[in-house]
Amino acid sequence: MPIPTTAPSPPRRPADSSKLSGLEIIRFISAIAVLVWHYQHFYYVAAQPVGFVREDQPFYAALRLFYDYGFSGVQVFWCVSGYIFFWKYGSSIHRKELDFRKFFLFRFSRLYPLHLVTLMLVWAMQGIYFSTHQSYFVYADNDLHHFVLQLFMASDWGFQKGYSFNGPIWSISLEILVYLLFFLTVRTFGPSPLVSLVLVAVGGAAVVTKVAHPVFGCIASFYLGGLTATVSRSAFAKAHQKPVKLLLLTFLTASPVIVLTTGLSESRYIKHLFILLYTPALLYFMAEFFKVPTRIEKTVLMLGNVTYSSYLIHFPIQLATALVCFYLGRPIPAGNPLFFLAFLGFTLGLAVLTYRHFEMPAQAEIRRAWMPKVSARAMRRA
Repeated sequence: MPIPTTAPSPPRRPADSSKLSGLEIIRFISAIAVLVWHYQHFYYVAAQPVGFVREDQPFYAALRLFYDYGFSGVQVFWCVSGYIFFWKYGSSIHRKELDFRKFFLFRFSRLYPLHLVTLMLVWAMQGIYFSTHQSYFVYADNDLHHFVLQLFMASDWGFQKGYSFNGPIWSISLEILVYLLFFLTVRTFGPSPLVSLVLVAVGGAAVVTKVAHPVFGCIASFYLGGLTATVSRSAFAKAHQKPVKLLLLTFLTASPVIVLTTGLSESRYIKHLFILLYTPALLYFMAEFFKVPTRIEKTVLMLGNVTYSSYLIHFPIQLATALVCFYLGRPIPAGNPLFFLAFLGFTLGLAVLTYRHFEMPAQAEIRRAWMPKVSARAMRRA
């Protein structure tokens, strides 16, 4: 998302240490969008919502964009991942400075430890929930077949019957397939704008024509981010920064107004097209022209880094809440604004603790054990 959430930390260069801090802000806002979108889970009893009215959710007027379109945060995560992967790994993979084993271990050590822990937590809690409700909470396909798929992070490769266990992992599952495609295409062609454009077109066409497999949407978004990174580093873009900045500002401010005031936002095709155009423009602007003050850069970096943990822990928190409320004999107070704030605050706070005290230590231990010849500094930057 991982994006959302799953991208490596943006490269940090002494001469330009805040270069991609703007992308961390986008990652964090996208994570909040997903949390708000999934707030509706609190209205579920077993696998169905009960008495759910979208407009009655807390702070709906202020957060309507997230409540109505928060699912698009996943596409933004994919796009950010593409931007950072092309920026960070594109040239080194093509020059064979980074082989597949190291690339795989960098990704495995970043993603798998927390996935495994949250999978086991959800497995245990869903068993308890099923014993009292004769049904699972929200995600219903929690059998051995789907557990094995989850173990291999293959939950949405096409072998599943539906969402299972820690359901939000679906987007990470798809992104893993795209990581493989990324490595193969970049190793063969380099960070080629033409190859990226072709894959964006193929993925976008599949989405618009409703091709069943969701990996095409991930391909389109990921390579769109990669294409944006490649263009931003081109000689033409560097030579025309002022007009590019003006054009981007105009588009970023005017296009949402036009789409919303003309009613175009009601069209499914316009929604897809808007995301495909707006997201890369936003990434380009935030990476190239938005500078984070040095005094808050570490905070911004932390906000970006905890998006993966917030993405994976928020459903276990919701499931645990459902169990506690059931045993207390009380309904989940989903309509209470204080409960909403407590959910967001607790999720983000726990995400910070999880990142600092579990994700990073586990990642470092795996990399030390399996890549002893790689420097500690290189491991942190990967």
